Amino acid sequence: MITASGQALIEIYNVLFASFGPQNWWPAETELEMMVGAILTQNTSWNNVEKAIQNLKERDLLSIGDLRDIPASILGGYIRPAGYYNLKVKRLKNLIKFIENEYDGDINRLFSPDTDTIRKGLLSVKGIGMETADSIILYGAGRPLFVVDTYTYMILTRHGLIEDEAGYNDVQLFLMDNLPHDVELFKEFHALIVKTGKDFCRRRPLCSKCPLENLGSCYEIT
Repeated sequence: MITASGQALIEIYNVLFASFGPQNWWPAETELEMMVGAILTQNTSWNNVEKAIQNLKERDLLSIGDLRDIPASILGGYIRPAGYYNLKVKRLKNLIKFIENEYDGDINRLFSPDTDTIRKGLLSVKGIGMETADSIILYGAGRPLFVVDTYTYMILTRHGLIEDEAGYNDVQLFLMDNLPHDVELFKEFHALIVKTGKDFCRRRPLCSKCPLENLGSCYEIT
């Protein structure tokens, strides 16, 4: 049985999908590339991440062994377009070390346990927070775990679906409780939310141009 909140969420999804179409997200050829992108996209735009990943691809560096062995100073130069490159080098190295130490460098083994175990392991890696871990679980491991970001919070709050003081876990639980646990739905919905947030639902929102305007009950956070 779909709840009233679930119906509201599906309506939002349907409006956004009708407006923007499929987002084909996450754009990666391998699970490792996806995980690298999840770290590089922290605090920067995807356009910048694409440049950094292209640098790695051109040098055949998107493998566990190559990312382990390449000196941090050289790796930093390649991912420089993504910003905060010294910090992100450390985070990438931390992730690679974790996969090697815990799973013998085998990503399939990393993604084999139950979702809670995968999440706990990823969150133990310095530099990986909940949004990054959940992105890896959804888009890399293919598990139905909704990714929450600032745009998710902004849109759901402005449409009166969650409280202003809701935290990450509160928002995620709300979504998980009120949507079918479908991986493809979660992937597409999250990507559509990001698209809407970037283009319309900003700190100073462009409500009159937003496809969600006709749903009503939207107000600006001050």
